[in-house]
Amino acid sequence: MSTASPAISVAGVTYIYPGTRALDAVSFDIPCASVTALVGPNGAGKTTLLRCIAGLDRPLTGEITVAGVDVLEEPRLAHERMGYLSDFFGLYDELTVRQSLMHAASANGVAGEKLAATVTQAAERLELADRLEQRCAALSRGLRQRVAIGQAIVHAPDVLLLDEPASGLDPEARHSLAALFTRLKDEGMTLIVSSHILAELDEYSTHMLVLRGGKLIEHRPLSQTVSRSQADTVATVAEQPVRVRLAWAYPGLREQLAALPGARVIECNSADALLLVQGAADAQAAVLRTLIEAGVPVSSFSEEHENLHQSYLRSVQRAAGVSAQ
Repeated sequence: MSTASPAISVAGVTYIYPGTRALDAVSFDIPCASVTALVGPNGAGKTTLLRCIAGLDRPLTGEITVAGVDVLEEPRLAHERMGYLSDFFGLYDELTVRQSLMHAASANGVAGEKLAATVTQAAERLELADRLEQRCAALSRGLRQRVAIGQAIVHAPDVLLLDEPASGLDPEARHSLAALFTRLKDEGMTLIVSSHILAELDEYSTHMLVLRGGKLIEHRPLSQTVSRSQADTVATVAEQPVRVRLAWAYPGLREQLAALPGARVIECNSADALLLVQGAADAQAAVLRTLIEAGVPVSSFSEEHENLHQSYLRSVQRAAGVSAQ
């Protein structure tokens, strides 16, 4: 699959439960080799969205493509190109880890001579090589979680969908999981991870997708380290938080900042402000130049890297402001 094409494309997807519009005309593209944090409150539609992408639920309207395959028209072919782990997963307790991985690989199109090597590779990725002959019933919660993830990636899919993958894991297991997701992304896999633990998502996510009440609130890269080709595939141009500090109080600072093109004022007092500057380094340079030429006593002008929790709250606040207008 070409990296120029989105790994996942969702267009106009609407899903209705009796009396509830779980997804409301949701559209977005996910770039290849990225990790998207799928966030939002309970009931936002996150699990429904993942199930629709996985081809387990059929939306009322819309189109979904995964790794170039139409999920709604060719679900079995799409399943060979994706892995999915639900929040409430199950394992066959009487099977060994090896048998569990072989079953998942076979079900997703791996056969013949490739089967044994594929299982071994997945076990090594999940640090399960020394557990292959153990029955799943004898494994701890953390190890069972690893086996379940192993079943989702054993066939080397292009896309991996994970719903609360770290639920119930201890801190060490969570850290190991974060390292795995980063490694999978670096190897070219595309991940969507839904979790309520935003600090955990912060460790490995490259993009954020916010759902609220079944609607897409925001979808954007989380930092300027995302490549330009990836940034161009999302609907929202990246905005970089920039902290401006002055040498002394400047009473007209808010008005001066509000007049800047390509920048929005998030917070401001007479000697300190936080801006969102749309664009890359050249846009920031233009803003700084305009302030200095206007006589604003800038003593410090620097990027302020917000964490995922801050970024999520800002998205929600912005959406609330738009709804109120």
